[in-house]
Amino acid sequence: MPRKPPNRLFRVVLANAVLVSGAAAQPARPPDSSTARQQLQDTERTRTDSLAAQRDAAARAAAAAETEKRLAAARTEAAAKLHDAEAATLSMAHRIDALAQTRREAEDRLRARTADLAPLLPVVERLSLFPTETLLAAPGSIEDSVRALLVLNGLSHGIEADAEALRRARAEAQQASRALEIEMPRLAEAEAAQATQARELDQQIATTEAGRQQAMDAAAVAARDAADAAARADTLRAVIASLDAEHRAAERRARTEEARAIQRRQAAEADAAQHQREVLDAPAATASLSSGAAPRGQLTAPVTGTILRGWGTQTDSGPATGITYQVAPAARVGSMCGGRVVFAAPFRSYGLLLIVDCGGGYHAVMAGFQKLDVAVGQLVRAGELVGAMSTWTPGQSDARPVLYVELRREGQPIDPAPWLKASG
Repeated sequence: MPRKPPNRLFRVVLANAVLVSGAAAQPARPPDSSTARQQLQDTERTRTDSLAAQRDAAARAAAAAETEKRLAAARTEAAAKLHDAEAATLSMAHRIDALAQTRREAEDRLRARTADLAPLLPVVERLSLFPTETLLAAPGSIEDSVRALLVLNGLSHGIEADAEALRRARAEAQQASRALEIEMPRLAEAEAAQATQARELDQQIATTEAGRQQAMDAAAVAARDAADAAARADTLRAVIASLDAEHRAAERRARTEEARAIQRRQAAEADAAQHQREVLDAPAATASLSSGAAPRGQLTAPVTGTILRGWGTQTDSGPATGITYQVAPAARVGSMCGGRVVFAAPFRSYGLLLIVDCGGGYHAVMAGFQKLDVAVGQLVRAGELVGAMSTWTPGQSDARPVLYVELRREGQPIDPAPWLKASG
């Protein structure tokens, strides 16, 4: 049977294959040597520029880290001096409060004694001037006269004792007033020293803020978003639960993006996602506490003050779940731990509320500020100043500002005292 000639499509494919094989069989034309040399030089120059840029970026990062470390040390030193000045101011304020209270009590006793003696003064005056006439004005038996003389004698002794008490009360009031006059200039000096230290610290903080990058990193953005969501919660426990949930969700998103980028073999995207995941975990590098840590004084007392109410003290709403401090006028407050600020805003009846993620599932909670000096997403060191209290006038009966402090583990309040290096 005769072979069928190949169809037209087969012939076209066969012809193209022959042409391609023929073209492949021809030797490639070598590039011009000058062009190759130029390409090599361009590649080397690009590589050199890239390495130089990397070295420059690394040097800038190292210099910035060293500057931040130096500024942090200066801030810590300035904060320590400020706390010493605040302690002196608070001690002086307590003394003036006590003296003012002593003066008020002495003046109250003076007024009471004066009121008691007032009705007797006319009788005493008549007896002293006209004793015979006063007695004869009410004639009676000899027994009645003797009895009246005895009563008058006892009355005179009582009046004399009251007069002596009156003189003592007046002397105490005058002594307290003189002591106040002596102490007030000392208080003014202590407050001036505190203000000087505060200004120096503010300059340190301003210098640091001027050097901060304006763009927020991924962790700061995530923290801000979490804080916005948490602000709508009803209770402090719900706030922390919301913050934790949002942080875990951000970590999951970062891990998912990293895995997807790796699957797509997109190195740049994978690096960016990995960086985002690392900065979300940044508090671990500066955190004061780890999961399962035992209380042994790892935290810093936020203020130099007097504890008004300790953990577990009975209150109208049950046992206290934190510590309440009375502080010096315009006292500055330091962070109890190193970590990331996750909430910094007014919240319900707490007023200005600050929450710092201390790491390991622990959160430091503070409330009662007049102003806050940190923002959500900011990393802070233990003892770094984060806000200020309002001022008050020693010796007067106006309200005293208090700082409320809680330590929470997995959202539950625990006694902060064993964790603090100093609690008073």
